[in-house]
Amino acid sequence: MATLLQPGMQSLRMGANGERCPTPSPPGSPGMPHESCSIAPLTPSQSPRSEARSPPPAAFAVVVAIDFGTTSSGYAFSFATDPEAIHMMSFGYTARDYYHDLDPEEARDWLYFEKFKMKIHSTSDLTMNTELEAVNGKKMQALEVFAHALRFFKQHAVQELKDQCPSLPERDAIRWVITVPAIWKQPAKQFMREAAYKAGLVSPENPEQLLIALEPEAASIYCRKLRLHQLIDLSCKPPANGLAPEHPIDSSFRQAREQLRRSRHSRTFLVESGVGELWSEMQAGDRYIVADCGGGTVDLTVHQIEKPQGTLKELYKASGGPYGAVGVDLAFEKLLCHIFGEDFIATFKAKRPAAWVDLTIAFEARKRAAAPSRASPLNISLPFSFIDFYRKHRGQNVETALKKSNVNFVKWSSQGMLRMSAEAMGELFQPTITQIIKHIDDLLKKPEVQGIKFLFLVGGFAESAMLQRAVQAAFGLTCRVIIPQDVGLTILKGAVLFGLDPTIVRVRRSPLTYGVGVLNKFVEGKHPREKLLVKEGKNWCTDIFEKFVSVDQSVALGEVVQRSYCPARPGQRKTIINIYCCATDDVVYITDPGVRKCGTISLELEALGDNGGGGGPARARREIRASMQFGDTEIKVTAMDTRTAKTVRATIDFLSN
Repeated sequence: MATLLQPGMQSLRMGANGERCPTPSPPGSPGMPHESCSIAPLTPSQSPRSEARSPPPAAFAVVVAIDFGTTSSGYAFSFATDPEAIHMMSFGYTARDYYHDLDPEEARDWLYFEKFKMKIHSTSDLTMNTELEAVNGKKMQALEVFAHALRFFKQHAVQELKDQCPSLPERDAIRWVITVPAIWKQPAKQFMREAAYKAGLVSPENPEQLLIALEPEAASIYCRKLRLHQLIDLSCKPPANGLAPEHPIDSSFRQAREQLRRSRHSRTFLVESGVGELWSEMQAGDRYIVADCGGGTVDLTVHQIEKPQGTLKELYKASGGPYGAVGVDLAFEKLLCHIFGEDFIATFKAKRPAAWVDLTIAFEARKRAAAPSRASPLNISLPFSFIDFYRKHRGQNVETALKKSNVNFVKWSSQGMLRMSAEAMGELFQPTITQIIKHIDDLLKKPEVQGIKFLFLVGGFAESAMLQRAVQAAFGLTCRVIIPQDVGLTILKGAVLFGLDPTIVRVRRSPLTYGVGVLNKFVEGKHPREKLLVKEGKNWCTDIFEKFVSVDQSVALGEVVQRSYCPARPGQRKTIINIYCCATDDVVYITDPGVRKCGTISLELEALGDNGGGGGPARARREIRASMQFGDTEIKVTAMDTRTAKTVRATIDFLSN
């Protein structure tokens, strides 16, 4: 994902993989004639098995999902009246190419941000004021950059919908869905929501109009719809019917890439109204893993099928880490630093940012050409400005630097290129792929994750033949390794399906232990003396961690945790409750190691009448009952005054700590 901003102006260009194609109207909708539809690569057919449950009635006319990726992004939409048709929109490298073509002097007036989504994941103290650094070293508030990106998607999506359905009202008719990694913590999810508010996607007064979708969950939801001709099976394990695989592995890789190439140019996809053939083979209780291998992160989720209702149950909390395709880019940058010097590369990026982008473009193209079976070298073009800048900066040419570095399998070509052997390119992939394999293997060894039948490999990095071969070799004998043919679009399609039916994932696992600090009666011999508080003649133990939910605890959608709180003073108008979290469930005090304050609940109270409402005493205790939901993709809170039965304005904040 790349964004280009000109400070002080509204200019904005976005970049993502693929080309922007006009999307045809769904059948029966105003706009372009139905004959213009290009329905591929999916083919409509009778579903092998329909679901026993019906999705909830649609509250919105259309669902628009934005897959906000590290290296690529796009959006898709579906009308509630025609939910089997998903219309895809993707974008070319507009921002990157525009920046690359700028005159060097003019480029100084622009800020180019690339792969900035990873900043949100990697920042431990994320706030509304967190900054991003452009390639030229200048900084801007991250919230502003994300809002610009989302505003771009909104403008394009709304215009597309108006072209197709002129009568569609812009306000309240659209449900927006934004995808995020499942391993993102609550502050990062809230940050995306705040950016969406700032971009004008929805109003804070209508938060239900925006859903945050977890990327591997979205992929899982879409995989339910797969037909057999829409997937590549990389397993070494023979199928249940005993027949040998029809194609050898290398042939499957080529087939997958060709199908992906064709799907990129498709505009409308049809999905099953029920479940696909693969799903109809599964039994109630069958378990599978979805490995979302994206540009920035690898995200793993474990699901179990619930039949006959067709819902999904999460078996283990989401796991993963920063092991995405960007790791290969960083390995290449590290190689350049080894050859030319870390100080030179830093100076070149700051002084010639457009040329640095040019170099990354050249590497990206060759990275995509890497394959396990490739024997021929890969040539990576070095921009003339790089060669010239190095000669002026170091007083020698790049060929000399390459020879002095003694880097194996990398040579200099007289055409001005780095000539990398297949082995050298493989070494760039190896650290990242090793991390991915290790993480999947560790997950498979968990007691809660025994009996896995399928491993679905999705996300942009899953297009890589290098990763496909490594996963197949490591796990092909353990379970069936499945790659959807449109692997790079799986999450986006699933996000649309999630927007149409947010109840499909019925049970999730809490990623952390959450709770608050309370006072309990002090017990001699049990509680430490330093926790003793004497109040109104009674002994209390302070800092007790009262749990709302424990780490990896199963929490059903809609399940509520309730706690009651009494304001300290009769006329109090606002109550702030600190939330604490921990990665373990054996916590006792909020001061224990590993426990940290992670958020606040704010309760805004209405003023009571002179006698507190009714004829009771003016100083009667007032009780506020807070209800928290941990089974959704975001933590939610509502509150009620028990004396008046009125709703109390309640907000939960993870960004202001």
